[in-house]
Amino acid sequence: MAPTSRRPFLFMECSEIREILGEAAEDERRLVELLESVPLDSIYFHTHSYFLRHSYVERVYPNDFAQWVAMEVRDHVLAERLAVVDPFEFRGLEAFRGELISIIDDHLSKMPIVPRVIFGQPFYFNTSRILQVPTSREVRTLQEFRTALSDVEVSAIYFHVFEARHRLKEEESDFSTWVEQGLGFPELAERLRAINPYLGSLERLRSALLTACDDFLKSQDSSEERRELL
Repeated sequence: MAPTSRRPFLFMECSEIREILGEAAEDERRLVELLESVPLDSIYFHTHSYFLRHSYVERVYPNDFAQWVAMEVRDHVLAERLAVVDPFEFRGLEAFRGELISIIDDHLSKMPIVPRVIFGQPFYFNTSRILQVPTSREVRTLQEFRTALSDVEVSAIYFHVFEARHRLKEEESDFSTWVEQGLGFPELAERLRAINPYLGSLERLRSALLTACDDFLKSQDSSEERRELL
């Protein structure tokens, strides 16, 4: 019989309300100056919640900073360096901000002139608030969880993975926490933790989560069949 959690998992969707800070950069020097002073919520907006705004389409540059430097300034060297910085490798947004600043400062130290926008748009700093929206999808078993995961709105994936890590201040998602504590599956929880949400769109992340669940369910079925044969 499949384990049933006493504490059901309730899927939450979310929406984003954008707020304009009124700060803009037309060159890379001004960009790094503003990076030093804008609220950490703005760093989060331009990196983490970038994935919420681009849920289905995978981009070459997975954050607003790298995207702007590549497309508007046409500085592909810096864009590549900013694109490979994984925000989930840092313990907190302040450390992540420091890495972004360090990369741009190092890049500018090797440039004879400061790269700037010629025909493109300035970089506008924004922030946002994430509003959670409860759904009716409440599950108690892994199979129910897997079924719900396959068809919930993609913003639910964002909320329970990206927002959870920001909220809990740990390398943990709501999914892996519930799978381990609610269902008692530490092996599956560890596999869910190992999935890097930064590598691809939210739909690719959903696919990776489903694959992990499917593999575990198959292994559970095989174990059950072997027990019945004994």
